[in-house]
Amino acid sequence: MKCIVLANGQAPSKKVLMYLNNQGYKTLICADGGANSVFKLDIIPDYIIGDLDSILPGVYDYYFDRCKIIKKPDQSSTDVEKCLEYAVKKKFTEVILLGATGDRLDHSFCNLGIVIKYFNKICVKILHHSSLLCAYKRNVTLKTIPKEVISIYGFDAGTKIKSYGLKYPLKNISLHFGRKESTSNVALCDEVKLSIKNGIVFVIRDFDIMKKYDLF
Repeated sequence: MKCIVLANGQAPSKKVLMYLNNQGYKTLICADGGANSVFKLDIIPDYIIGDLDSILPGVYDYYFDRCKIIKKPDQSSTDVEKCLEYAVKKKFTEVILLGATGDRLDHSFCNLGIVIKYFNKICVKILHHSSLLCAYKRNVTLKTIPKEVISIYGFDAGTKIKSYGLKYPLKNISLHFGRKESTSNVALCDEVKLSIKNGIVFVIRDFDIMKKYDLF
């Protein structure tokens, strides 16, 4: 099962939410202040979850009897984590995280880390404007188009990556964060294969291209 978690960062357009809904992401969970964003888009979420310190009073009152609101005051986890824990509990297997980036760099950085933190519990993908971030481990085959730009990031020296089908091949090397990366690599054909050992890597692709060529 798939769902959307909308955080309190930069909001997506209504068009993006409708597209994801048509792709099977039927359930919309707002992380606290994320409800303010969907209120402006005239959308009713399925759930609003968090400590509820960011949702505007008028928005809370509007959604009070229109969706399920779950208050979780625990300060040891973020509102996004509270939503993900609920999604795991409800047996969702994949989440698109929206609004994960915004004015505060610390929130953005935290949400990127959450992708790794929850990797073994649920597949979390982050969508920001036209960039889609996915995390992978072991072997993965990506359906691509020639000349598509693909960026790859690792995190430690122990993670080794080998690629097939990229203009700038990765030959069993590490992409240690802060030392080396594979930004703006290029697909040579309609398929890119990555062999990943001993860790997790981030792959960032152009969401608009993926939609256009039915790669999402």
